[in-house]
Amino acid sequence: MSAPGTSGALASYRPALRPRVLLSDPLLDGPATVHLIKDTDTGNSFKVGAKEHFLIARMDGARSLAEIGEEYAGEYGRRLGDAHWQQILTMLGTKGLLTGTPVSEAPVAVPEPRTLLRGTLPLVADADATTARLHRVVGFLLAPWAMVPLLVLIVAMEVVVVARSGELLLAVRELFANPVLLTGTAILLWTSTALHELAHGVVARHYGGRVAEIGLRWRLPVVIMYCTVDNYLYLGSRWHRIATAVAGAVMNLLFLLPFCALWLFAPLDDATHEALAALLLLGSVQAFAMLVPLPPLDGYKVASQLAGATGLAASAGGYLRLVLRRSPEVAAYPRRARIAYPAYVLGTVLVLAALVAAVAAGAHHLLTA
Repeated sequence: MSAPGTSGALASYRPALRPRVLLSDPLLDGPATVHLIKDTDTGNSFKVGAKEHFLIARMDGARSLAEIGEEYAGEYGRRLGDAHWQQILTMLGTKGLLTGTPVSEAPVAVPEPRTLLRGTLPLVADADATTARLHRVVGFLLAPWAMVPLLVLIVAMEVVVVARSGELLLAVRELFANPVLLTGTAILLWTSTALHELAHGVVARHYGGRVAEIGLRWRLPVVIMYCTVDNYLYLGSRWHRIATAVAGAVMNLLFLLPFCALWLFAPLDDATHEALAALLLLGSVQAFAMLVPLPPLDGYKVASQLAGATGLAASAGGYLRLVLRRSPEVAAYPRRARIAYPAYVLGTVLVLAALVAAVAAGAHHLLTA
């Protein structure tokens, strides 16, 4: 027998989420399916189950609890009583997610202690406005008529890099014997990493994202730029999130295109020619290393989106341990998880094996050249 539905004033109540409350797509989390909810005003976020998400997503101010309850009964075959509704509304109200309830205070951010050895330094007062200006200038490159030819050029460049990898490896060895050219190449590679971060922000902005911070992070001797996309997991579609994740690596490779043209076609002295060859190889390695599917790299974000999972590495590792132990708990995992988790583990192993093979082949070539 189904439980009684809502009654009285509660049935006619029309709850509405605050405008800046974001809901994610369904995500695997171990054997469970969850949704992430984020209040962008405070930065607070938490997980809810599929049934709770079904209810919360319909709190748009237009539908009453009675109407939402009818939809829920049609989907799940049972009605919610007043006690259940009170529990959900109290939870949302306590977190300040409903209009008409006090806004919960944002947690006081404790800045990372900034020392000579480690720290962060924001570079702009309004990172989102800065990214919006950058998007107005270069956003046209994201249109298919511009991006497709650029991607074709990138593929052609990487075919050349692979075909002449032996020559490029020798150029890298020679580069380390020339401090001046080595310094210049290092500066160019650092510039490429800065553009990598800005590309994440511009592409996220293109798809409705918000950039919270742009700055410098240092863990001496390493100093890098960073660009924090505040609502990455809540962008409009999975493919928008994947595009945002791969934007950095694509930017690294776009950065190399003019140097590749110089290397191939410009009349250069031998030292500069070899330095450009080394830059092409090191820059390509830099770009593709970011696509390795291990946290916290961009490739891991792509893999997580393809799998539709949060905490993918931990969940896949937990699932694999259960499989190896032949645990009956494996049966609790849905079919999608039983496909996604092994696929992630297998794909990661294959990528790492390919990297080890490439490094071994490169080392062998240098030793025998």
